[in-house]
Formats: sequence, structure tokens, C-alpha cells
Amino acid sequence: MSITAPASIIRLLRDAGEQMDFMKGFLRNIFRSGFEWNEFLRQCFIIGYKSLSLVGITGFILGFVLTLQSEPTMKEFGAESFVPSMVAISIIREIGPVIIALICAGKISSSIGAELGSMKVSEQIDAMEVSGANPIQYLVVTRVLACILMIPLLTLMADALALMGGFTASNLNNDIPLGLYFNKAFAAVSFADLIPAVIKTLFFGFAIGFVGCYKGYNSNRGTESVGIAANSAVVAASLWIIMLDAIAVQLTSVFAYN
Repeated sequence: MSITAPASIIRLLRDAGEQMDFMKGFLRNIFRSGFEWNEFLRQCFIIGYKSLSLVGITGFILGFVLTLQSEPTMKEFGAESFVPSMVAISIIREIGPVIIALICAGKISSSIGAELGSMKVSEQIDAMEVSGANPIQYLVVTRVLACILMIPLLTLMADALALMGGFTASNLNNDIPLGLYFNKAFAAVSFADLIPAVIKTLFFGFAIGFVGCYKGYNSNRGTESVGIAANSAVVAASLWIIMLDAIAVQLTSVFAYN
């Protein structure tokens, strides 16, 4: 009696193999001569500058809401003075990088998937290959590297605005000087908190850019595939971010306590 694997498992393994092949092409083209600096800078502008308002508002609201939610509970234990430190540690270590990465996955990964998907449907990518251009180097490498560079910068900006949001929330019911608030916030934060958070945002940026490029570049023919590529890029990038964060937390715990 022959045993056949379920179609879903076969499809999953095939998709994993195609992603590995796509990643191999990406890594091979990073070090190839003729890097498209103009396109890279353009993608940094699109990914970074055009996401400032969304990321900034999100960061500010994160700090504002977290402070408002924490103060009543901390007040019950007489630890209201520790709210700035708690907010700073929570935002910098975990909440800031993950939430901003998920927000960027929804905005950036979907737009990359839709853009490359429409280029695939309209045969622009095929035209580039026929004309002798390197679409992987021009379209994929520039976008992925731009995401790797800009996501950590956006996260750091969001962290700073989250602390400002926390300061604003703290001053709704109390009168805390700005210097005192930030002294309390940074007193509990060290480079051991900041460096792992920044490192994992690099991987988040890679996941956002790579998944968006993969889904768009390998979309099927037809206009419907553009929407499918954008939607699946958001879902896959979000799953990557959550899994990478779980791995990063485990590795940080191992190195911190050993």
C-alpha cells in the first residue's frame, strides 16, 4: 500500500523550497557588481520617510496608552514612581520592535508585494530579463536592503515618541518635569536592553522586505494575483515577525542568564 503525503504538506514543502531558491538568488546578487544605488536610495525614501507619520503616531499612542493602563495598578502597590522605568523597558525591549514591525508589515510588505505582482502580471519583469537587466538585483536586493536599514531606524524613532507619549500621559494627573521623567525612564535601561532589540529589528526588516518581494515576484498571471500577493505578503511577514521574536527572546534569555 502506497502512502501519499497530504496536498497541504506537499504545497508547504514546495513553497519552502521555492523560498530557499529565491533567497539563494537574493544572496548571490548582493555581492554582484553594478549595485543600483539610485533605486536603493529611492526605496529608503519610500519605505522610511513615507512611513514616518504612521510609525510616529503608533509609537506615541503605545507609550500613552501603556502609561495610562499601568498607573492605576502601580499606584495600588505604591510603585507609581516606577512607571517611567517600566514603560521604557517594555517599549524598548519588546512592544516597540514587534508592534512597529507588524505595522510596517501591513504597510510596506503589502505594497512591495502589490507593486512587484503588478509588474509580473504586466510582464515588466519578463521584459527586464529579455533586455539583459537583472530584475533580482534591481527590484529585490534594493527593497530588502532598504527594509533592513529603515525598519530599525523607524523603530528607534517610535521608541522615542513612545516615551514622549508616556510623559504626556503621566502629566495628565501629575506634574512631572521632563528631565525627571526621562532620568527615571533611562535609569532602568542599559545597552543590554537596546542592542538585542535593534538586532532583531534587522531580521524583522529582512522578513518584511523578503516576503513582500517573494510573494510579488512569484505571483501568478492575472490581475487577481496582485491582491493575493499583497494579502499573503502581510500574513506571511507577520508570522515571520512573531516567530523571529520568539526565537530572539529565547536567545536573549539564554545569553542573559548564562
